[in-house]
Amino acid sequence: MIDQPATSGRFDVVIAGAGPTGLAMALALTHMLEDDVSVALVDRGPAPAQAAAQAAPADPRAWALSNASKRFLEAVGIWREVVPEAQPVTEIDITDSSLEAGVRPILLHYENTTEEGEPAAWIVPNGALLAALRKAVSAKSPAVVTELSGAGVAGLAPSVAGRRVTLADGRSIDAELVIAADGRASALRKLAGIKTVRVDHDQVGIVTTVSFERSHGGKAVQHFLPGGPFAILPLPGNRACITWSEARATGEAIMAGDDDAFAAAVQRRFGGRLGPITVVGPRAAFPLATEIARGYVAPAFALVGDAAHAVHPIAGQGLNLAFRDCAALAECVAECAAEGLMLGHPAGLERYQRWRRFDSAVSAAVFGGLNGLFSNDVALVRSAREFGLGLVQRSETAKRFFINEAAGLSGDLPSLMR
Repeated sequence: MIDQPATSGRFDVVIAGAGPTGLAMALALTHMLEDDVSVALVDRGPAPAQAAAQAAPADPRAWALSNASKRFLEAVGIWREVVPEAQPVTEIDITDSSLEAGVRPILLHYENTTEEGEPAAWIVPNGALLAALRKAVSAKSPAVVTELSGAGVAGLAPSVAGRRVTLADGRSIDAELVIAADGRASALRKLAGIKTVRVDHDQVGIVTTVSFERSHGGKAVQHFLPGGPFAILPLPGNRACITWSEARATGEAIMAGDDDAFAAAVQRRFGGRLGPITVVGPRAAFPLATEIARGYVAPAFALVGDAAHAVHPIAGQGLNLAFRDCAALAECVAECAAEGLMLGHPAGLERYQRWRRFDSAVSAAVFGGLNGLFSNDVALVRSAREFGLGLVQRSETAKRFFINEAAGLSGDLPSLMR
């Protein structure tokens, strides 16, 4: 590895993006390499330490973190910071009905526990997760993680070290490996010349936070409605993160309404099983599309998270896939280091691509397909859906399969998730 101080403009690894994926990538690398690495964390916004100290606007988003992601956060040392804000999901109900249906029968119900008796998933507010990640990164020595904030990436070129990254303010950094964790509109991916395959779902995703009159008991509910899936993700304090997909025109109209109209739209989709609900958080909306990179690596360069695969949120697996990317890439990089190779050596990057590309591409196709299958009200299709969910309801083997998949415990797991 490079034996130079972190302030020299030369690092072992450059990570673009200081969201959950970029921060997790930095922690995974420093854990696997036992802090014997210099990482530059580049972001257009303020440094993580500064951002944590600033009064940020309320964030309605929450993540459904799988059991495997919980293991990952334990391994990098931050789960203890997250768990006080996390709500274990004890049960899951799935319904499939029209928006006008007075009664929404439960077509599939299961206890959401792994074979070891642990919750298969936790719901974690985005703010709590970001705060824990930022705290852990900021605690690293500047010789291990240097935060370069206030300027995005403007250029990417080969260098003697591997790659040279040029920032918008004119700073340049050489590194053995550059990692793009800068989201679905990744500037670095475009600079690396990596094309994507994109499918627009003609939907918007709407997110808010509500509180209930009666206890949710840790149960998550997925209502499949003609406009798109409507998920109720339980939070501590008898609250829930509501996240739903809606046809674009309808969603934009809902977001344009006043608070009373918005609350009425949420209540109509929620149903009445927990009594009246109260919207207690802000609302946000974003366009929904699936976008998959044609390749996950280039010379001394790798994509992780949404930069590699932006998926439909129907199963809440986007961040879980990103954490699996981080764990897998960190493991491949550590293997290169152990063999005395450059951290961005082609052998390690190709192994990472083989490991993650097929899995994430299949997941993206399944999530997009499920959204298309359930986001309609065709009677014949509805009957087929109800028949299929009924078969799963009667099969403990099928339920166990879906629980293991949602828990992230199937397939070839990176060591940080085992």
